[in-house]
Amino acid sequence: MTMQGQTDEDIGIALKVAFLGRPAAYPDGVGEVRAVETHMSWVFLADGFAYKLKKPVCLPYRDFSSLEARRINSEDELRLNRRLSPAVYLGVVPLTREAGGGLALGGTGPVVDWLVKMRRLPEAAMLDRLIGEHAVPRPAIDALVANLASFYREAPVVDWAPGEYVRRLGEQVQANADELMDPRYGLAAGRVRGVLAAQQAFLHRAADRFEQRVRERRVVEGHGDLRPEHVCLTPEPAVIDCLEFNRELRLLDAAEDFCFLVLECERLGDAALGAYLLAAYARASGDAPDAGLLSFYKCRRATLRAKTAAWHLHDEALADPGKWLSRACVYLDIATRHAAALG
Repeated sequence: MTMQGQTDEDIGIALKVAFLGRPAAYPDGVGEVRAVETHMSWVFLADGFAYKLKKPVCLPYRDFSSLEARRINSEDELRLNRRLSPAVYLGVVPLTREAGGGLALGGTGPVVDWLVKMRRLPEAAMLDRLIGEHAVPRPAIDALVANLASFYREAPVVDWAPGEYVRRLGEQVQANADELMDPRYGLAAGRVRGVLAAQQAFLHRAADRFEQRVRERRVVEGHGDLRPEHVCLTPEPAVIDCLEFNRELRLLDAAEDFCFLVLECERLGDAALGAYLLAAYARASGDAPDAGLLSFYKCRRATLRAKTAAWHLHDEALADPGKWLSRACVYLDIATRHAAALG
């Protein structure tokens, strides 16, 4: 595969994907490579390792269009995910253009892209799969919760001016609702307005409770995307794929970060596991927010996930838009249910 006459910026994603899909591209004696495309990346599963290549996209909430932006993001992903999975995230590897125009992984020529190298996790131990198989081991959940409780205790604390945290929550609630009201999605506008009204009313009514969370130093720089598909229940539990591209979205109440995992267990049909997680977290952390705050956080995360699902519909190359519209509706249903608990 040669690219003579091309500049580094001319080498397109298709050529990079084709190269990285070949076993010969890897220095580790790889026998087979499986390429997995996500909304934002290509992931290459090469025997015991995984390599993530960012797509050169520019979206309202992230810009990976330049080589430098992808380098910075890859380094951020490595640094931030090592907080919870130091043995998984191994390094950032350059993709280079060598003499004669060929590509090399970790070569010495000009860098044309960057990949995050990870240790591959066993798919059979991923929490979403274990939930689907009704085979979640409670001792492993206890170990996971202990790790997360320690992570939140040690996470950098966010110091907000009085009223700033509540104001920010209100703006985010409004932004989520405004996006979901976009007529292109065809979502039930009345339901979106009802969820918005319940969240805003609770924020106003319980402002002092949110401010108390700030005073208790519970608002931290967390994970931001704590879902079962990002949790592996190996003997030393691993939590991967934090929300690395936007620090503002990682600044949240530790209880909200944790509630996202609880919410996703509910969505996958295991509300009992969600309840167990909350009880285990209260024991491990000494933090037991009241039911109203937990319902608000679940409602807010469900609304955010509905918006994220709807955003996929902007991708013109999307193979199955119906999947994402259906997902947005499911999250809106969940948000509506938790909004009802806000009174």
